[in-house]
Amino acid sequence: MNRFLKLFVPVLIVISVVVFVLFGPDSKSLDTSKTYTYQIINTYPHDHQAFTQGLIYEDGVLYEGTGRNGYSELRKVELQTGKVLQTYELSEEFFGEGISVYGDKIIQLTYLSNVGFVYNKETFELLREFNYPTAGWGITNDGKHLIMSDGTQKLYFLDTETFQQVRHIEVYDRGVSVWGLNELEYVEGQIYANVWPTERIARISPKTGRVISWIDMRGLLTEQDYAIQVDVLNGIAYDNEEGRLFVTGKLWPKLFEIKLIPAK
Repeated sequence: MNRFLKLFVPVLIVISVVVFVLFGPDSKSLDTSKTYTYQIINTYPHDHQAFTQGLIYEDGVLYEGTGRNGYSELRKVELQTGKVLQTYELSEEFFGEGISVYGDKIIQLTYLSNVGFVYNKETFELLREFNYPTAGWGITNDGKHLIMSDGTQKLYFLDTETFQQVRHIEVYDRGVSVWGLNELEYVEGQIYANVWPTERIARISPKTGRVISWIDMRGLLTEQDYAIQVDVLNGIAYDNEEGRLFVTGKLWPKLFEIKLIPAK
């Protein structure tokens, strides 16, 4: 991405967020049958210094990618306690972004460096690097392709071996493009996406890009939680075996297991 686009894309995102707020899920025309809220099932500790960019639950543990230059890491985390079990520190030049587990490997993106990393899942040994032409935000996979966001309205499907783009979709809701697609999780045939900088998660059709429904996540943190610095909602993980859904945010002191319920 050239220097002009790096400066221009955030401006486009802000403009799109304004459109999203005016005409998106909060508008009077919203079909409430397509909106969900949540019930908190469990609350777990989360490192409030972790600028969460990617989150995965697999084999009884969490894998987490964190951001900010000089603080970016790949982590293995104990769910019940929030204890960091294993880390790999990125060089200070890299701002870590989303992660995805694919087979015995972990793939991690970086923000504006146009480079991603592939690690051995067990040892965190760095196996290789790969490049992409856009910014890196979130990444997940559907078992066949990697699915990547770059902060725009687009999601890119990549070959799992070559990391070349196979196709892309544009995400929309009632004809309006949804920008700011951030951390991703593939859940039972749908793509869940944090929409930066809102407190909502979009559930997206991977075939068409249409937003199937919204999850309104407002109110997760208490007033006491704001006693320390927190940032936006970001981080979605799914337990495929038990059907549990986890969410957290950047610099949040807590991680939540939630159950989706239709909005009234």
